[in-house]
Amino acid sequence: MGQCGITSSKTVLVFLNLIFWAAAGILCYVGAYVFITYDDYDHFFEDVYTLIPAVTIIAVGALLFIIGLIGCCATVRESSCGLATFVVILLLVFMTEVAVVVLGYIYRAKVEKEVNVSIKKVYNEYNGTNSNAQSRAIDYIQRQLQCCGIHNYSDWQNTHWYEQSQNNSAPISCCKTNFGSCRGSLTHPEDLYQEGCEAMVVKKLKEIMMYVIWTALTFATIQMLGMLCACVVLCRRARDPAYELLITGGTYA
Repeated sequence: MGQCGITSSKTVLVFLNLIFWAAAGILCYVGAYVFITYDDYDHFFEDVYTLIPAVTIIAVGALLFIIGLIGCCATVRESSCGLATFVVILLLVFMTEVAVVVLGYIYRAKVEKEVNVSIKKVYNEYNGTNSNAQSRAIDYIQRQLQCCGIHNYSDWQNTHWYEQSQNNSAPISCCKTNFGSCRGSLTHPEDLYQEGCEAMVVKKLKEIMMYVIWTALTFATIQMLGMLCACVVLCRRARDPAYELLITGGTYA
Protein backbone atom coordinates (compact mmCIF):
# COMPACT_ATOMS: atom_id res chain seq x y z
CA MET A 1 0.00 0.00 0.00
CA GLY A 2 2.82 2.40 0.94
CA GLN A 3 4.74 1.44 -2.21
CA CYS A 4 1.68 2.18 -4.33
CA GLY A 5 1.35 5.60 -2.67
CA ILE A 6 4.98 6.54 -3.24
CA THR A 7 4.90 5.40 -6.88
CA SER A 8 1.72 7.39 -7.42
CA SER A 9 3.32 10.47 -5.82
CA LYS A 10 6.36 10.17 -8.07
CA THR A 11 4.21 9.72 -11.17
CA VAL A 12 2.07 12.74 -10.29
CA LEU A 13 5.21 14.74 -9.57
CA VAL A 14 6.72 13.96 -12.98
CA PHE A 15 3.40 14.91 -14.60
CA LEU A 16 3.31 18.16 -12.61
CA ASN A 17 6.80 19.04 -13.77
CA LEU A 18 5.61 18.72 -17.36
CA ILE A 19 2.74 21.08 -16.41
CA PHE A 20 5.33 23.48 -14.94
CA TRP A 21 7.01 23.67 -18.35
CA ALA A 22 3.68 24.51 -19.97
CA ALA A 23 2.97 26.96 -17.12
CA ALA A 24 6.28 28.71 -17.76
CA GLY A 25 5.19 29.50 -21.31
CA ILE A 26 1.71 30.62 -20.21
CA LEU A 27 3.05 32.89 -17.47
CA CYS A 28 5.54 34.53 -19.84
CA TYR A 29 2.74 35.01 -22.38
CA VAL A 30 0.45 36.64 -19.80
CA GLY A 31 3.26 38.92 -18.62
CA ALA A 32 4.11 39.91 -22.20
CA TYR A 33 0.41 40.53 -22.93
CA VAL A 34 0.23 42.93 -19.98
CA PHE A 35 3.33 44.78 -21.24
CA ILE A 36 1.95 45.10 -24.78
CA THR A 37 -1.47 46.25 -23.58
CA TYR A 38 0.08 48.69 -21.12
CA ASP A 39 1.98 50.22 -24.04
CA ASP A 40 -1.37 50.98 -25.71
CA TYR A 41 -2.83 52.55 -22.56
CA ASP A 42 0.25 54.05 -20.90
CA HIS A 43 -0.94 57.62 -21.47
CA PHE A 44 -3.95 56.92 -19.25
CA PHE A 45 -2.07 55.20 -16.46
CA GLU A 46 1.13 56.93 -15.37
CA ASP A 47 2.10 54.67 -12.44
CA VAL A 48 4.82 52.41 -13.89
CA TYR A 49 4.80 50.34 -10.68
CA THR A 50 1.62 48.76 -12.02
CA LEU A 51 3.93 46.68 -14.20
CA ILE A 52 5.54 45.04 -11.16
CA PRO A 53 3.09 42.08 -11.18
CA ALA A 54 3.74 41.57 -14.91
CA VAL A 55 7.53 41.68 -14.46
CA THR A 56 7.29 39.28 -11.53
CA ILE A 57 5.08 36.83 -13.39
CA ILE A 58 7.53 36.73 -16.34
CA ALA A 59 10.39 36.04 -13.92
CA VAL A 60 8.34 33.29 -12.27
CA GLY A 61 7.62 31.80 -15.69
CA ALA A 62 11.33 31.64 -16.53
CA LEU A 63 12.07 30.10 -13.12
CA LEU A 64 9.30 27.50 -13.53
CA PHE A 65 11.03 26.12 -16.61
CA ILE A 66 14.16 25.51 -14.55
CA ILE A 67 12.07 24.12 -11.69
CA GLY A 68 10.43 21.62 -14.04
CA LEU A 69 13.84 20.40 -15.19
CA ILE A 70 15.15 20.07 -11.62
CA GLY A 71 11.97 18.34 -10.48
CA CYS A 72 11.97 15.76 -13.28
CA CYS A 73 15.63 14.86 -12.77
CA ALA A 74 15.30 14.75 -8.98
CA THR A 75 12.16 12.60 -9.09
CA VAL A 76 13.49 10.08 -11.63
CA ARG A 77 16.91 9.78 -9.94
CA GLU A 78 15.42 9.75 -6.42
CA SER A 79 17.80 12.51 -5.36
CA SER A 80 17.04 13.70 -1.83
CA CYS A 81 19.15 16.81 -2.35
CA GLY A 82 17.46 17.54 -5.69
CA LEU A 83 13.96 17.04 -4.27
CA ALA A 84 14.74 19.22 -1.25
CA THR A 85 16.03 21.96 -3.58
CA PHE A 86 12.90 21.51 -5.70
CA VAL A 87 10.61 21.95 -2.68
CA VAL A 88 12.48 25.04 -1.42
CA ILE A 89 12.41 26.74 -4.84
CA LEU A 90 8.75 25.85 -5.30
CA LEU A 91 7.98 27.36 -1.91
CA LEU A 92 9.77 30.60 -2.88
CA VAL A 93 7.91 30.74 -6.19
CA PHE A 94 4.62 30.06 -4.39
CA MET A 95 5.29 32.97 -2.02
CA THR A 96 6.18 35.17 -5.00
CA GLU A 97 2.91 34.31 -6.73
CA VAL A 98 0.98 35.11 -3.56
CA ALA A 99 2.75 38.49 -3.61
CA VAL A 100 1.72 38.93 -7.27
CA VAL A 101 -1.92 38.31 -6.31
CA VAL A 102 -1.73 40.85 -3.48
CA LEU A 103 -0.02 43.46 -5.67
CA GLY A 104 -2.52 42.77 -8.43
CA TYR A 105 -5.42 43.57 -6.12
CA ILE A 106 -3.65 46.68 -4.79
CA TYR A 107 -2.96 48.11 -8.25
CA ARG A 108 -6.37 47.04 -9.54
CA ALA A 109 -7.92 49.23 -6.85
CA LYS A 110 -5.73 52.17 -7.95
CA VAL A 111 -6.65 51.96 -11.63
CA GLU A 112 -9.78 54.10 -11.49
CA LYS A 113 -8.10 56.93 -9.56
CA GLU A 114 -5.09 56.94 -11.91
CA VAL A 115 -7.22 57.02 -15.05
CA ASN A 116 -9.46 59.77 -13.64
CA VAL A 117 -6.42 62.00 -13.10
CA SER A 118 -4.61 61.36 -16.39
CA ILE A 119 -7.38 61.02 -18.98
CA LYS A 120 -8.47 64.67 -18.80
CA LYS A 121 -4.89 65.79 -19.39
CA VAL A 122 -4.52 63.48 -22.40
CA TYR A 123 -7.77 64.69 -23.99
CA ASN A 124 -6.71 68.31 -23.55
CA GLU A 125 -3.44 67.59 -25.40
CA TYR A 126 -5.24 66.03 -28.38
CA ASN A 127 -4.60 67.85 -31.67
CA GLY A 128 -5.75 65.26 -34.22
CA THR A 129 -2.34 64.66 -35.85
CA ASN A 130 -0.44 61.38 -36.16
CA SER A 131 2.73 63.01 -34.91
CA ASN A 132 1.10 63.65 -31.53
CA ALA A 133 1.35 60.65 -29.19
CA GLN A 134 -1.73 61.67 -27.19
CA SER A 135 -3.78 61.95 -30.38
CA ARG A 136 -2.71 58.48 -31.53
CA ALA A 137 -3.53 57.04 -28.10
CA ILE A 138 -7.01 58.59 -28.00
CA ASP A 139 -7.88 57.62 -31.56
CA TYR A 140 -6.71 54.08 -30.81
CA ILE A 141 -8.82 53.59 -27.69
CA GLN A 142 -11.90 55.24 -29.21
CA ARG A 143 -11.79 52.81 -32.14
CA GLN A 144 -10.67 49.80 -30.11
CA LEU A 145 -13.07 50.25 -27.18
CA GLN A 146 -15.84 51.88 -29.27
CA CYS A 147 -16.14 54.90 -27.02
CA CYS A 148 -16.11 58.67 -27.43
CA GLY A 149 -14.99 61.42 -25.06
CA ILE A 150 -14.29 61.06 -21.36
CA HIS A 151 -17.86 60.43 -20.16
CA ASN A 152 -19.61 60.79 -23.55
CA TYR A 153 -19.18 62.51 -26.93
CA SER A 154 -20.21 65.93 -25.56
CA ASP A 155 -16.94 66.13 -23.59
CA TRP A 156 -15.17 67.08 -26.81
CA GLN A 157 -16.82 70.51 -26.60
CA ASN A 158 -14.59 71.27 -23.60
CA THR A 159 -11.27 70.47 -25.29
CA HIS A 160 -8.66 72.74 -26.89
CA TRP A 161 -8.98 70.77 -30.13
CA TYR A 162 -12.71 71.59 -30.38
CA GLU A 163 -12.07 75.29 -29.76
CA GLN A 164 -9.33 75.40 -32.42
CA SER A 165 -11.14 73.35 -35.05
CA GLN A 166 -14.45 75.26 -34.65
CA ASN A 167 -16.37 72.69 -36.71
CA ASN A 168 -18.73 71.42 -33.98
CA SER A 169 -17.50 67.87 -34.27
CA ALA A 170 -15.68 65.08 -32.46
CA PRO A 171 -12.75 63.18 -34.03
CA ILE A 172 -13.52 60.66 -36.78
CA SER A 173 -12.42 57.90 -34.37
CA CYS A 174 -15.70 58.53 -32.50
CA CYS A 175 -17.73 57.40 -35.53
CA LYS A 176 -19.49 54.05 -35.45
CA THR A 177 -18.01 51.65 -37.99
CA ASN A 178 -21.37 51.05 -39.71
CA PHE A 179 -21.77 54.76 -40.52
CA GLY A 180 -19.47 55.32 -43.49
CA SER A 181 -20.65 58.88 -44.07
CA CYS A 182 -19.93 59.96 -40.47
CA ARG A 183 -17.61 62.96 -40.08
CA GLY A 184 -17.88 63.27 -36.30
CA SER A 185 -20.51 66.00 -36.33
CA LEU A 186 -22.06 66.58 -32.92
CA THR A 187 -25.33 67.50 -34.65
CA HIS A 188 -25.68 63.78 -35.54
CA PRO A 189 -24.91 62.08 -32.21
CA GLU A 190 -26.54 58.85 -33.41
CA ASP A 191 -23.47 58.35 -35.65
CA LEU A 192 -21.11 58.46 -32.66
CA TYR A 193 -20.20 55.97 -29.96
CA GLN A 194 -22.29 56.71 -26.87
CA GLU A 195 -20.07 55.25 -24.15
CA GLY A 196 -17.38 57.39 -22.51
CA CYS A 197 -13.78 56.18 -22.70
CA GLU A 198 -12.91 56.68 -19.03
CA ALA A 199 -15.13 53.82 -17.84
CA MET A 200 -14.03 51.61 -20.75
CA VAL A 201 -10.31 52.15 -20.09
CA VAL A 202 -10.78 51.43 -16.38
CA LYS A 203 -12.70 48.26 -17.21
CA LYS A 204 -10.02 47.10 -19.67
CA LEU A 205 -7.14 47.71 -17.27
CA LYS A 206 -8.96 45.95 -14.43
CA GLU A 207 -9.60 42.96 -16.71
CA ILE A 208 -5.90 42.79 -17.56
CA MET A 209 -4.97 42.84 -13.88
CA MET A 210 -7.49 40.07 -13.20
CA TYR A 211 -5.80 37.92 -15.87
CA VAL A 212 -2.57 38.25 -13.90
CA ILE A 213 -4.28 37.51 -10.57
CA TRP A 214 -6.13 34.40 -11.75
CA THR A 215 -3.09 33.06 -13.61
CA ALA A 216 -0.94 33.43 -10.49
CA LEU A 217 -3.63 31.81 -8.29
CA THR A 218 -4.08 28.86 -10.66
CA PHE A 219 -0.41 27.98 -10.85
CA ALA A 220 0.13 28.62 -7.14
CA THR A 221 -2.46 25.90 -6.49
CA ILE A 222 -0.66 23.50 -8.84
CA GLN A 223 2.63 24.25 -7.11
CA MET A 224 1.10 23.40 -3.73
CA LEU A 225 0.28 19.95 -5.11
CA GLY A 226 3.84 19.66 -6.44
CA MET A 227 5.29 20.51 -3.02
CA LEU A 228 2.98 17.96 -1.36
CA CYS A 229 4.04 15.16 -3.72
CA ALA A 230 7.73 16.02 -3.34
CA CYS A 231 7.37 15.98 0.46
CA VAL A 232 5.73 12.53 0.30
CA VAL A 233 8.63 11.19 -1.76
CA LEU A 234 11.18 12.81 0.55
CA CYS A 235 9.56 11.44 3.71
CA ARG A 236 9.41 7.93 2.26
CA ARG A 237 13.02 8.25 1.09
CA ALA A 238 14.11 9.19 4.62
CA ARG A 239 12.28 6.23 6.23
CA ASP A 240 13.12 3.61 3.62
CA PRO A 241 16.28 4.30 1.57
CA ALA A 242 15.65 1.27 -0.63
CA TYR A 243 12.43 1.32 -2.64
CA GLU A 244 11.22 1.01 -6.21
CA LEU A 245 12.59 3.45 -8.79
CA LEU A 246 10.04 5.08 -11.05
CA ILE A 247 11.72 4.14 -14.36
CA THR A 248 13.69 0.94 -13.82
CA GLY A 249 11.44 -0.77 -11.30
CA GLY A 250 14.56 -1.71 -9.30
CA THR A 251 15.61 -0.65 -5.84
CA TYR A 252 17.71 2.26 -4.81
CA ALA A 253 20.45 1.52 -2.34
